[in-house]
Amino acid sequence: MTIHAAVRKTFPKRERLHQQKLIKALFDQGKSYNFFPIKLVYLPSSEITRHQALFTVPRRNFKKAVDRNRIKRQMREAYRLHKHQLSYSPSKDVHFLQAYIYIARKQAPYQDIESKIKGSIGRLIKVKL
Repeated sequence: MTIHAAVRKTFPKRERLHQQKLIKALFDQGKSYNFFPIKLVYLPSSEITRHQALFTVPRRNFKKAVDRNRIKRQMREAYRLHKHQLSYSPSKDVHFLQAYIYIARKQAPYQDIESKIKGSIGRLIKVKL
């Protein structure tokens, strides 16, 4: 019987992107991919010690805060379940700043959001540094 290291599927505050300086750098210098209904903006950084993610839903597409919060909660949950794949990245010393932006005008089912988040993480793994 083999013993596998337990992967903690949590999303603590230290993995949330909240520093204004890093957010500005991400949107100024970052690259992006569209995985409709989600847009991923990312920036490799060697100055952070772990991957950090930010989730946003524009107010112009969803007027009610309840709707925006639900979509953000679904995106965070999908990221939390699949973020462990980022540890399979070829370069272990570089971590990513990531922003997930919901760009659709209608709310998509959770399965669609999860598959697109999973695909975006797969794309990040293949990024050449």
